[in-house]
Amino acid sequence: MNKGIRLSEKWFNRALWAVAFMFAWFLTGLAKSMLGDLPQVETQYSIEHFVNHVNIDPLRSALKAITPQQQQLGDQLEQAGLQRTIRQKDYQAMRSTFDHWVTTRDATQLSTQDDDLIKRTQQLEVLKGRARQAEKVVEQLQQKQTDLMQHEAQLRRQIDSQEEGARIKLQDAQQQQATRVFVYRLLITLPLLAVAAWLFAKKRQSQYWPFVWGFIMFALMAFFVELVPYLPDYGGYVRYLVGIVLTAVGGKYAIAALQTYLAKQKMAESQPEFQRREALGYDTAMAKLGKSICPGCERQVDVKSEQHDFCMHCGICLHNYCTGCHARKNAFAKFCHQCGTVA
Repeated sequence: MNKGIRLSEKWFNRALWAVAFMFAWFLTGLAKSMLGDLPQVETQYSIEHFVNHVNIDPLRSALKAITPQQQQLGDQLEQAGLQRTIRQKDYQAMRSTFDHWVTTRDATQLSTQDDDLIKRTQQLEVLKGRARQAEKVVEQLQQKQTDLMQHEAQLRRQIDSQEEGARIKLQDAQQQQATRVFVYRLLITLPLLAVAAWLFAKKRQSQYWPFVWGFIMFALMAFFVELVPYLPDYGGYVRYLVGIVLTAVGGKYAIAALQTYLAKQKMAESQPEFQRREALGYDTAMAKLGKSICPGCERQVDVKSEQHDFCMHCGICLHNYCTGCHARKNAFAKFCHQCGTVA
């Protein structure tokens, strides 16, 4: 069924809705840029803002100085280990030679070899002393390395202890900063919502409705996108309390609106038909009939059936007959669709 809206008017309305969406999009982009810069008004905290530099800086310097010492000790330990291995091998080789020589001497029983025995024994003792001296050097370096590692671990524990206290202060400061940024967003968003509510209540039917609806969409985007995700989370209390308040307010408004609507419809249905028809707008009535809805009581009706001239729910006339050609026509039409007679 024809809804009674002109084709050009449909396209103009679509174009105006496009204007509303574009207006909302540009406003949202501007607000997003502004709100995105809000954190820049606050100091970007780090753990260095909260540590006691008088106490921690010497510890860090000492810890930093340990690294080259460890590297130097590592190099020295590697060289000492090589020297120990070489001297141990020299001693083992000399010891093996000495054992063979002693075996040969015992077999020959030559007394002339006593001086040689003493000399070889002395050489063996010298090599053994050198090997032991190399082992002592390695042990001393290992001890220094162990002491250095223990000192490093102690420094790290002291630094970690001081940084842990600073880390707690940093978390508190970041939480307070997030709360302040949220308050900034709130102070910007709430006035926008208030203006949007006023425009919805007073100006949504004005000739500048595209800008009104564009601003309303922008305000809703600012609330749900730029404010709600940044709600500070104190155990979930804030988020859930806001949800409870919004649900309660929205539910109360919906219940009140429903009761008002039902009372209005009941009063309208009790009035004479001509008064009810005068209260209905032409475009509104045609739009509802186009959706198979009664303009009087807004219930479903079968407008395509030729037997349903009146609404079975409220009794309002939906179809009547032209006074000129007696054709069955829409009761809300201004002219007869068959002969053009004024209704």
